[in-house]
Amino acid sequence: MMKIEMNTTVSKVKFLLLTICFLTIYDAGAQMVKKDFELAAKQYQMMLAKQQDLKSFPRTTNKDGSVKGVDVWDWTGGFFPGVLWYIYEYNQQPKWEALANKWTVALEEGKNLNQHHDIGFVMYCSYGNAARLEKDPKKVAAYNDILIHSAKTALTRFDPRVGLIKSWNAKASWDGKTMWQYPVIIDNMMNLEMLCYVSKITGDSTYKKVAISHALNTMKNHFRPDFSTYHVVDYDPQTGKVLHQQTNQGYADNSTWSRGQGWAIYGFTMMYRETGDKRFLNAAQKAADFFINHPNLPKDKIPYWDFNVGQKGYQPDWNQANRPKLSEIPRDASAGALVASALLELSTFSGEKGAQYFSTAETMLQSLSSDKYLAKPGTNAGFILKHSVGSYPHQSEIDVPLIYADYYFLEALLRYKKLKNRG
Repeated sequence: MMKIEMNTTVSKVKFLLLTICFLTIYDAGAQMVKKDFELAAKQYQMMLAKQQDLKSFPRTTNKDGSVKGVDVWDWTGGFFPGVLWYIYEYNQQPKWEALANKWTVALEEGKNLNQHHDIGFVMYCSYGNAARLEKDPKKVAAYNDILIHSAKTALTRFDPRVGLIKSWNAKASWDGKTMWQYPVIIDNMMNLEMLCYVSKITGDSTYKKVAISHALNTMKNHFRPDFSTYHVVDYDPQTGKVLHQQTNQGYADNSTWSRGQGWAIYGFTMMYRETGDKRFLNAAQKAADFFINHPNLPKDKIPYWDFNVGQKGYQPDWNQANRPKLSEIPRDASAGALVASALLELSTFSGEKGAQYFSTAETMLQSLSSDKYLAKPGTNAGFILKHSVGSYPHQSEIDVPLIYADYYFLEALLRYKKLKNRG
């Protein structure tokens, strides 16, 4: 009898200790989210005090440390109102809803953006979040009308002979001898969510069918056997034949640009959510496994801008002699934020593997929430994260804040909070 009572007492103590441990970890996660969103509100309040021009959407910083804005035709315009929507989603304060609405409406002309493929980034990160979070049915209907118009614009860059949405118009590659005719970049996966959404609200399957066609062809031609990704795949516009597999922002044609790998993880996870097609889930998981198990991924899980910089067997087409010599390979916080957000969603679809994806994303968020990457209040021109890279080969936006790093960071924090609450 004594032995049974003792065992029962030991079990109760173990249970109590496990409960305390769980609550401590849970509370630490909740505190991290709270701290980061409070900082986000302070930073963007500071930025908004200086950003009065509704035709200039914050993207990064100038050399003097001031905010660099872009017009509605830039691929990053939708992230700024998207950030405002995420702040509102977290704190539910009416002033943030009003600001998000104001900056979203300012982007309306973007519904006609057909110079490149990025209309999904521009319009869905802004109007998509607006339609999701707005409570006024009339406003939601108006936002949906603009998203439908945007989706129709996106389809003007789709050619059924190729089966993909054309990313850029014909342009030269870095090698100085190749002219891309029908270039498609891995980033383009991120524009498909808007098409799936528009099929839902209209009942017209055309948009979703285009998204599926694009995803299937991307899966076939952008992945290498190890599920690393090419940045650019160029096609023959008449036959759909693959002509070139190269890079534009990565280190070399055969290297893995970290943000590009992130676009793949995120995009194929989203396509599985929208279709239930296990091929997309498999692609997302294999791309994620490549990323998180790569020997060159730093301990804090925030990647270098490319996984293969300076390694044997990887030779850039761009002129390295004209690039500044750096003491270390730059990290890309934007890739870290993007992948953290993607892994959190992927974890919900992945059974036992989901625990690893969640744990990795949690580590990434903890790293991004540290002093190394998180700006101190009143600094960084109002942006939240430091140390992102736009395009090293173009000598553009190296080790600076980037609006899309902040966007995916806040999105990841919201996803993390929901999963923690669910758990």
